[in-house]
Amino acid sequence: MRRALELAQHGRGSVSPNPMVGCVIVHDLGNVPTGRMLGEGWHRQYGGPHAEVNAIRAVSDADETLLPESTAYVTLEPCSHYGKTPPCADLLIAKKIGRVVCCNDDPNPLVSGQGFAKLRAAGIDVITGLLAEEGRRLNARFFTFFEQKRPHIILKWAETADGFIGGVGAKPVAISGPLASRLVHRWRSEEDAILVGTTTARNDNPRLNVRHWPGTSPMRIVLDRSLTLPKNLHLFDGSQPTRVYHKPAVASPGDGPNPNLIYVPADSLETLLTDLHRQRIQSVLVEGGAQTLTSFLEAGLWDEIRLFRSPNSLYDGVRAPQVRGKLADQQQVDEDLLLVYRQ
Repeated sequence: MRRALELAQHGRGSVSPNPMVGCVIVHDLGNVPTGRMLGEGWHRQYGGPHAEVNAIRAVSDADETLLPESTAYVTLEPCSHYGKTPPCADLLIAKKIGRVVCCNDDPNPLVSGQGFAKLRAAGIDVITGLLAEEGRRLNARFFTFFEQKRPHIILKWAETADGFIGGVGAKPVAISGPLASRLVHRWRSEEDAILVGTTTARNDNPRLNVRHWPGTSPMRIVLDRSLTLPKNLHLFDGSQPTRVYHKPAVASPGDGPNPNLIYVPADSLETLLTDLHRQRIQSVLVEGGAQTLTSFLEAGLWDEIRLFRSPNSLYDGVRAPQVRGKLADQQQVDEDLLLVYRQ
């Protein structure tokens, strides 16, 4: 199962809105079980074959006769419905797999226990809950989306050793190093959307793309409550899908001629997240600024904090948000210390 979890991570950034899933098939049942791995696979691309399909395809013709004496270790409940691909539960039944072991039930109501029910009805032994916590952590975005009806929220910022996130007057200041910056671009490629507030948009004029890492740039989300941001900012260049959220009382210019730039009224963060949930956005990386980050923290609308702490000091400027949650991980990224907190 640990190998299946490892395989599943190869789909990060490529399978959303589907979950990341890995599958390992082992000959470990019957009269003379060998414990030999017959095949393995993972969900590589949204719309493509699922993990179970790729694992079955990896089994040699000579080993197919061993499937009734084998276990499929799958990180998530096999799907039971027709989507972009046929049901994986049906494939496992057709191949007469002997047993299925999973980390987690699928929270998607289209599956949600029905995959397991199909397998059991076909006489296949099903075991659930193996490494369940690791499975939930792997697909935290997927579980948050279905269980809390909102995207998974990751708050990211860099602060100095003395606790500042920006210079005097919110002047942009380079705080973290180049390796941390490259890592942030990797994170952007792994999330569905990226969000900034008005001050960051105006002062930093960010592009919010993944130019320093291979992958797909996320949807850009801009909080511009009074629609005061100048239209020559990079955020409005139409180079990637962008949603601008503003107060309902402010008249927006509408969708306009650019289909990649959409204006949406929202009277609260909850309204904004509800709209993103309707758009099937499963995760949002919030990159600032301090006021925007704090608003998510105070509303309790966050799941993870990724904080770079620099060894340098500013002595004055914009104070960093107050860290909350439980420290889950820390690692050195060149001269910066990366701290990860979870609710």
